Amino acid sequence: MQRELNLGPANGSVFAFDVGGTTIKAALIHPDGTMGPVHRMPTPAAGRETPWRLIDLIERTVHTLSPGSGGVSHCATAVVVPGIVDEETGTGVLAHNLGWKDVPFRSIFEQKLQMPIYFGHDVRAAGLAEYRLGAASGYENAIIMALGTGIAAALFVDGRLCVARGKAGEVGHLRVAAHAACSCGATGCLEAISSAAAIARRYSARSGIKVAGADEVVRRLRDGDRAAEEVWGEAVEALAEAIVQISALLGPEVVVLGGGLAEAGTDLFQPLQDALSDLGAATLPLILPASLGEDAGVVGAAIAGRQQL
Repeated sequence: MQRELNLGPANGSVFAFDVGGTTIKAALIHPDGTMGPVHRMPTPAAGRETPWRLIDLIERTVHTLSPGSGGVSHCATAVVVPGIVDEETGTGVLAHNLGWKDVPFRSIFEQKLQMPIYFGHDVRAAGLAEYRLGAASGYENAIIMALGTGIAAALFVDGRLCVARGKAGEVGHLRVAAHAACSCGATGCLEAISSAAAIARRYSARSGIKVAGADEVVRRLRDGDRAAEEVWGEAVEALAEAIVQISALLGPEVVVLGGGLAEAGTDLFQPLQDALSDLGAATLPLILPASLGEDAGVVGAAIAGRQQL
């Protein structure tokens, strides 16, 4: 974490897990609200056995992190994952990159761990952390967007998180262009132009130079690379178009941008403000960088998990 957080007192400890495509982050949050060190471990490789390997890994980690001789009494576990998640039923509906479909994670964890379980979505968890403790705190209407390998958002309207059985917040599939094939099967999706994966892929196709990721495109942008300037500019313009669409629908006071692409700093935020101004929308939200850093998902999982105690 970039700064020490305290979630306030609760009735017990929470084991919080943020499952990413390549890395799992785990932390123990104590009853006094302090958070222990964040542990990182590789996510099991995608495949048919991935859900069961993940469940076993989390079960082992819970017992490893268990405080003192008291074991796991007066504890809860919170697990957040990517993909489509139905929080109401505790089901991992679909995660293409991790290889599962319709897995009843919450009920399995309840049987395995014999404690209260929260099972939710990684972006909504990170958004909850930013909404309660970070850049979006103090606003009733806020959009927290994660700009990474894919693009998704947590939507807060009148102080309430919109979930819609796990379907809300898939802003990466807003149509913002007439071209660019998306992995979802549609054309012109925001994610096909403005995600980190798309930026790297589009730069390689345009320049003939293979790059490892969007951060390398940003470095080339700063060096005056023409192809990098074009690809980055198109990504920023598409993001601005999406923000205008979201603003027209939901009327947020603030849009908070997090994830790997937001680390580009002024290379993202200044041209984005210019692009938003050029679109001439009647009212635009405040645009802010996320403030909780890469562990926001763990913090959000902990906040949600404490409600189970």
